[in-house]
Amino acid sequence: MASEESWKDKYLRELDESERKEKQWQAERNVLERMLVRTSLASEGQSDKLDDLLGQLRDDLRKQQVDVERWRTLQDEIDRQITLLDESQPRSSRPPETPKEQADEGLELAADSQHLRIARRVGQLVGQLLHQVSLEPKVEAHARGLQKTLLGSNDWSVLREGLDQVASLVIEAVTRSQREFEAFLKRLDERLETLRQHFSEQTQMHESRQDDTATLDREIRDELDRVGRDIANSQDLGTLKQSVSQRLEFIGNAMERFRNRELEREEMLAGQLEAMQEKVAAMEAHSDQMQAQVRKERERAVTDLLTQLPNREAWQERLMFEFNRWQRYQKPLTICVIDIDLFKRVNDSYGHKAGDRVLQLVARELRTRLRETDFIARYGGEEFVLLLPETEVETARTVVDQLRERVAGLPFHFGGEPVSVTFSAGLTEFRDGDAVESVFDRADRALYQAKDAGRNQTTSA
Repeated sequence: MASEESWKDKYLRELDESERKEKQWQAERNVLERMLVRTSLASEGQSDKLDDLLGQLRDDLRKQQVDVERWRTLQDEIDRQITLLDESQPRSSRPPETPKEQADEGLELAADSQHLRIARRVGQLVGQLLHQVSLEPKVEAHARGLQKTLLGSNDWSVLREGLDQVASLVIEAVTRSQREFEAFLKRLDERLETLRQHFSEQTQMHESRQDDTATLDREIRDELDRVGRDIANSQDLGTLKQSVSQRLEFIGNAMERFRNRELEREEMLAGQLEAMQEKVAAMEAHSDQMQAQVRKERERAVTDLLTQLPNREAWQERLMFEFNRWQRYQKPLTICVIDIDLFKRVNDSYGHKAGDRVLQLVARELRTRLRETDFIARYGGEEFVLLLPETEVETARTVVDQLRERVAGLPFHFGGEPVSVTFSAGLTEFRDGDAVESVFDRADRALYQAKDAGRNQTTSA
């Protein structure tokens, strides 16, 4: 019975592993869906028809109705609209001669700038895709080349071709994740079938043992009955002795047959047990490997690619955890929203690499100067969020002001000149009757009060 319970445990663990793999696939799919939504939103405003097609794509995502064949048709329509959009904006090789021509040239340059921003943003999203989703080596190499093109090229014809390939890349990532999950389920099904066969064979052997035991019992009873009748009817001691000896010999032979069958069953069981132990060892090794992969994918899914801080998804999980703990124990809990001042000016003046470097250094400074119990995440763009458990708002304000002064003193240099980087912050403490959304909104309003008051300061609600 203990052995059967052990097999049941293995069976249930494999089912748990199947559920974890399904959750991993769903997480990857969510990343891809968010990437598509962001890309489509970044591309809006070019034409009404293109906006309508992008709206259809987002509707499908919201309704969880992803039809790959329909999406391929949708991709062709989007490609066609982008081509028409480019053809409707011809470029002139001669210099503008009139104010109208100069104005048209300015509009074309603005359009080019918009195209480049879209391409750069999609390139960043492709990088996030590579970080959070596993791809086949050939597809990953293609994706990295595509990312390099989108982030580095200024040739719109090249960028347009690269953007056309993004949809195919996303479809490939979605279908690969699905194929991997289906393959995992197939392997799991094969292993569970092996376990089922083993249990079936065990049941058959148990039934065979019961049948042999019943046969032996019947044969012994029959022979003992015959011995009793022979004793009752016999008048000759010699004849009786011969009859009893025959009956005892028959019983001995029956016992020998039963013992031989029992030895055969034991040998068969030992062989099956050894084979099953090997299979279970292989299943455990694969399960450990899959668990490690799931943990790795989980860490990637909740980590911001650029700053290596927890991302928005990780923030939501930790926020709910601390909120529930606050409701239970009523210990002070303060939330803080931080926004880097005039960050767009850094990007516009020195480029996105300089902006990325600012985010990385600020993130490192914030992370290294907080307690282990505090939690910091990148909320999006140049915005960070903090949770300070068991900390009242005035104490939290002192901590954040110290962080603000440290960041203001960081030696940033871009283009050969020093650059001042500061941040503004809004804080609030959880209060009776608060919900997660209301507290965050209050901290966000406090942040914008700090911005309106001149930036580089901390305001508490």
